[in-house]
Amino acid sequence: MRDSLAALGPYFEVGRPAGDWLPLRVLLDSPAALTERVLATRAALGGDAVPPRVAASVAQLGLVARLLAPVFGAAVLDGRLLVLDEASWQPVLGGPMPLALPDSALGGVPYDSLVDAITERVLAGPVRALVDLTAGLSVSPKVLWGNVASGINGAASMVGAARPDLAMRSRALATGLLEVPVLRGSATGVPGVDFRRRSCCLLYRLGPAAPKAVCGDCVIMA
Repeated sequence: MRDSLAALGPYFEVGRPAGDWLPLRVLLDSPAALTERVLATRAALGGDAVPPRVAASVAQLGLVARLLAPVFGAAVLDGRLLVLDEASWQPVLGGPMPLALPDSALGGVPYDSLVDAITERVLAGPVRALVDLTAGLSVSPKVLWGNVASGINGAASMVGAARPDLAMRSRALATGLLEVPVLRGSATGVPGVDFRRRSCCLLYRLGPAAPKAVCGDCVIMA
């Protein structure tokens, strides 16, 4: 499964935890750990010129996209749920956050409804934890759940690009996830095709005069 996930792209890769990996719960349970991540993101984006809420939104978007991608990929590839309870991470910037799972968790758990499983074990678990923590940094929950929707669309798009034979399956899973109550109405269009979110990730505020300072599914460019 590790090789199959890695073949979908770097956001889907899961390594093996070692001595320098931190339990994911360190990030999910600690406002201080998230604040440190946001401050590092702000520094990387431009420092004091970057509004704190923008850095917080960008950091949260990257984190939720990283957590969702391997779960989404495993669901599409093998019809199983990757449980993130034993996940580990490394607090480094530049590219997708390093994420690891032990061999015992990589096989996944079979479920009749992967939409329900991902909703219950991931969206209502680590993803909600990140939303709630980031909302404490003065970012609107509407923006943060819009980031989650964007992460789901991103996963579907990457799967479709890497494995065209799985494009329809990935779109179906993404569409189902975007219809769960917490995400319903957060976007329009078909995931992986013409998806457009209905909230702004705030990225445009990095450079209001630069048209390219927007995300790929930007609501203000619709």
